[in-house]
Amino acid sequence: MDVYSYVCVLLLCSCVVLGKPTLRKERVHHDPLELIKQANEDNQSFQFDHEAFLGKEDATTFDQLTPEESKDRLGKIVDRIDSDGDGYVTIAELKAWIKRVQKRYVYENVAKVWTDYDLNKDNKISWDEYKQATYGYYLSNPEEFEEATDQFSFKKMLPRDERRFQTADLDGDLAADREEFTSFLHPEEFDHMKDIVVLETLEDIDKNGDGHVDEDEYIADMFSHEEGGPEPDWVRTERDQFSDFRDLNKDGKMDVAEIRHWILPQDYDHAMAEARHLVYESDQDKDTMLTKEEILENWNMFVGSQATNYGEDLTKNHDEL
Repeated sequence: MDVYSYVCVLLLCSCVVLGKPTLRKERVHHDPLELIKQANEDNQSFQFDHEAFLGKEDATTFDQLTPEESKDRLGKIVDRIDSDGDGYVTIAELKAWIKRVQKRYVYENVAKVWTDYDLNKDNKISWDEYKQATYGYYLSNPEEFEEATDQFSFKKMLPRDERRFQTADLDGDLAADREEFTSFLHPEEFDHMKDIVVLETLEDIDKNGDGHVDEDEYIADMFSHEEGGPEPDWVRTERDQFSDFRDLNKDGKMDVAEIRHWILPQDYDHAMAEARHLVYESDQDKDTMLTKEEILENWNMFVGSQATNYGEDLTKNHDEL
């Protein structure tokens, strides 16, 4: 690939990143017991906890603190998680804290990019503003991108983004306020956007365009098979998962309802699963509650998880959200 084509690909990736559909690792949800199993297998670093709730970059930042700094920040955060001040952190308190941090992350993310799209500074983002900011160069110079290849092309992404924007635009005025734009960027957090999440997932994986996801398409979404090479054991396990748990009606493929059941299970609570997991791993006296001492004893599990969030909450007011 020459330098010019390479630059085109970089432009393509950077321009569509906010509108980019949810990646595979973000759409797969794990059973709470599986969370515990995975954490036990990773008995050295608890990297699963750190990356699952902060992402690699954030987890790396907190990992750079000394143990003493980490424990000091964590101890102060524990005092705030213990909302009733009884000296114990319950599963309910930990769940509420994690949900609060999740919510704050979503809205802070929108705040960071708001001015990039609100071009006329009217505190709304119209579809035209978003389209211009994201696809303006491509629309003005389409011939420059004819040879550029990427997982998501401008030609496919623009109508896909427009469809998502229209779904987020609840009042139909073709302009998104803060809440509507938040649902556009983070559709998985809003009930009225769940159909879009499912549809985009289907479109990502359904390579033959038949409106279903068969076993090979399901596997190809997570594993690139080299011709003649053996499949790893985990791939064979995923094939079993597909036949046993994904393909509910046993017709050899997943329809829209089965995809929804897979990526948006109704009985799964992300914050509750993590709260139970943290308590399970740290509760030395098995009373289903954590003291500050128990948390600090197992500080390396909490550091970098969404419960801590770098100690930023130490400088924020309780009622900010």
